[in-house]
Amino acid sequence: MTTRVIARRRLRAEDLGRLASVGLRTRKLRAGLSAVGIAIGVAAIVAVLGLSASSQAGLLAEIDQLGTNMLTVENGQTLFGQPAELPSTAPAMIGRIAGVTSVEDTAFVPNVNVYRTPLIPTIDTNALSVQAASLGLLRATGDTVAHGAYLNAATANEPVAVLGALAAQRLGIDRVYPKERIWLGNEWFYVAGILNPAILAPNIDASVLIGYAAAKVYLGADGHPSTIYVRAQTDQVGAVQSLLARTANPEAPSQVNVSQPSQALVARAEAQSALNGLFLGLGAVALLVGAVGVANIMIINVLERRSEIGLRRALGATKGHIRIQFLSEAILLALIGGAVGVAVGALATAVYASTKGWGVVVPTIAWGGGLGAALAIGGIAGLLPALRAARMSPTEALWSV
Repeated sequence: MTTRVIARRRLRAEDLGRLASVGLRTRKLRAGLSAVGIAIGVAAIVAVLGLSASSQAGLLAEIDQLGTNMLTVENGQTLFGQPAELPSTAPAMIGRIAGVTSVEDTAFVPNVNVYRTPLIPTIDTNALSVQAASLGLLRATGDTVAHGAYLNAATANEPVAVLGALAAQRLGIDRVYPKERIWLGNEWFYVAGILNPAILAPNIDASVLIGYAAAKVYLGADGHPSTIYVRAQTDQVGAVQSLLARTANPEAPSQVNVSQPSQALVARAEAQSALNGLFLGLGAVALLVGAVGVANIMIINVLERRSEIGLRRALGATKGHIRIQFLSEAILLALIGGAVGVAVGALATAVYASTKGWGVVVPTIAWGGGLGAALAIGGIAGLLPALRAARMSPTEALWSV
């Protein structure tokens, strides 16, 4: 007998769903506005995490395509803080290391500025540098030519230059036209080509590249390399890296800097996630606002539906029935806002990642955490109004109508 009474007092799932949606269906505008705050907060969380994961995936894919076996050797500093000088024989010596597949180099040309015309004030340097470059540089760095052509055996001896992507932009040159020239070191140099943005060698972007022979004849450069780009067999990268400093400058290996650009880029991609804290904080604030909205609408619902509460209690509904009804209504409202937020955040991630050419990645923690946060907010925000409604006696509820 007791078992039958308990069973009769239990709410079936379909009944609970219908009761929980009554307040939302009858007060659509109010419920929608309350869910907006939660939707904005969840969308911000999903979009921030999704865009971060997508950008990292895109960068890592690009690094993998270019290869992780490139090492750079650069001149460091002397004990007195002055720039050190790599021996001119360093590239040839590095090429003899077992496991090295290619060696190319550039040499910084000091005290030489680049201008669009000689009429531009000398102070407007645009922070561009001039570098002499070996002919196989692009094969080592993985860079490509956007317009025109790179240096060859003939143009490397003549006043001919190739512009990095940023250098071309700052000089206002977007195409290679016949007889296109720039003013470089009090000499006219013809522009042979423009490079695409360099991923593994970003210092090339803001550089104007010329041949070693041209740098010596027209600019008086000494030909000492400042940066050497080394490609090694993938399984020999570690061994080659450990030998580069001593091989490049046996007399002063401490004055040589050796790095692996791909590792720096991977570290930078991972460090970007630290910047997400600010945006996640803004999303959390929006969720808090949404929680206040849910709590507000549930309290108003309890006050407006006292007659319904009193009638249900008079017909046999228990305090538990009333409590679970209003708590479920709050959770349902928050879940609707959370689902809309996940959809909006995923859509924003997909659109932006597509425009950047990245793969679309929406981590499980993003949409799962968004829905989980919405569920928690609904439960917490609806708990107090639900308890208040459950404590209301049938007499009090009907008497106050």
